[in-house]
Amino acid sequence: MTLEAAPTDELLYAVDEAGIARITLNRPQARNALTFAMYEGLVALCRRIEADRSVKAVIVSGAGDKAFAAGTDIGQFRDFRTAEAALGYERFMDTVLGSLERLRVPTIAAVAGACTGGGMAIAAACDLRIASADARFGIPIARTLGNCLSQSTLRRLSGLIGAPRVKDILFTARLVGAEEARAIGFANEVVGDAEAVRARASELATLLASHAPLTLQATKEGLRRLSEGPTGEGSDQSGDDLIVLCYTSEDFREGMDAFLSKRPPAFKGR
Repeated sequence: MTLEAAPTDELLYAVDEAGIARITLNRPQARNALTFAMYEGLVALCRRIEADRSVKAVIVSGAGDKAFAAGTDIGQFRDFRTAEAALGYERFMDTVLGSLERLRVPTIAAVAGACTGGGMAIAAACDLRIASADARFGIPIARTLGNCLSQSTLRRLSGLIGAPRVKDILFTARLVGAEEARAIGFANEVVGDAEAVRARASELATLLASHAPLTLQATKEGLRRLSEGPTGEGSDQSGDDLIVLCYTSEDFREGMDAFLSKRPPAFKGR
């Protein structure tokens, strides 16, 4: 595995020989609560991943076994007084989460422990979520800060679990356990402890890395456009460009030849 410099020491970044990138939120002493520098670092890492064609899947996790991320560090809000500050923050968050959501490669949130506030928003922006048995999810802002979520974050959450459940979780400000999160469709899988989460996330990322990259990319982008509707960014609802991307690719020819020759395909993402 190759360790690479991340934009801040509070983020760790590594890519292994199989093309699996790992982003670790690295503030265990603060339950991995995110600073603005960490959010900016996530955007920078997403740009790096987009430019690195060797990356085939991404795992996002929190350092330690107590929390994936306990939201935004509250100290970041001390100077908020104006409409411009509030709108600027939510637009900044939309950029952060949108950068993660729009990555061309599949992303897995490996969630152990608390996953609240901005942490739950990050997990929602990933494609798949693996949770430990003691994981807890929620955005309890109705009983803590008294702020609200952006339309983009509400869209992302309601697309996963439906508007009635989003209302339930936000209105009651309760935390959802791992099994309930799986039952309502937020967590894809629940495994044992933090170590089991890391192992399962690696296993799943290895599987995804072996599949046709353009198929995964087209599926991700097509579903994202549908979720945003006809006025969203990249809102070609026909998906013609995605169809052309896959059907005219070298990988499609390779897939057909491998199938007819009864051998495993060697996809290259082009």
